[in-house]
Amino acid sequence: MSVEKRVIKKYPNRRLYDTATSSYITLGDVKQLVLDNVDIQVQDAKTQEDITRSVLLQIILEEENGGMPMFSYEVLTQFIRYYGQAMQGMMGPFLEKNLQLFSQLQQKMQEQTKAIYGENAMLNAPLWGEFMKLQGPAIQNMMASYMEQSTGMFLEMQNRMQEQTKQLFGGFGFPAYPGAEDKDKS
Repeated sequence: MSVEKRVIKKYPNRRLYDTATSSYITLGDVKQLVLDNVDIQVQDAKTQEDITRSVLLQIILEEENGGMPMFSYEVLTQFIRYYGQAMQGMMGPFLEKNLQLFSQLQQKMQEQTKAIYGENAMLNAPLWGEFMKLQGPAIQNMMASYMEQSTGMFLEMQNRMQEQTKQLFGGFGFPAYPGAEDKDKS
């Protein structure tokens, strides 16, 4: 079953038009659609080009300028350095998988909070603060598990690349790399 994407058209005057509601919307409205898990596609009204990524990046830029940035200087410079590198194609899927793992971690924390404090726990800031103080060691364990999974995922990706490289270039008669003899004997 395929879910239709909600089409938003961006006009040359930079206005956004929601075709589902037949009305103009703001970037804040697009952000809210994303928060509401609505699958969207933003098209240039003139060329029909898909410009969804650039609009989403614009929302992220506004959020980053809004006071509590998520990306440090170091993270942003590393992103820039990965462009044009051999691993660039692997970076997107790696980050995507890491965000999925982090979302699962967040969901587990929310479930624990609800189990202890009830359904309205997220609305009560003092209770949330108390929960976070009491759950320090558990949160550290979950973060350690998350990092372990992330590291494992990276190593798995690296091993797959090595195997694919061997298969691709194995017939060219390159000299064996150190340790290859040991692997071939096992």
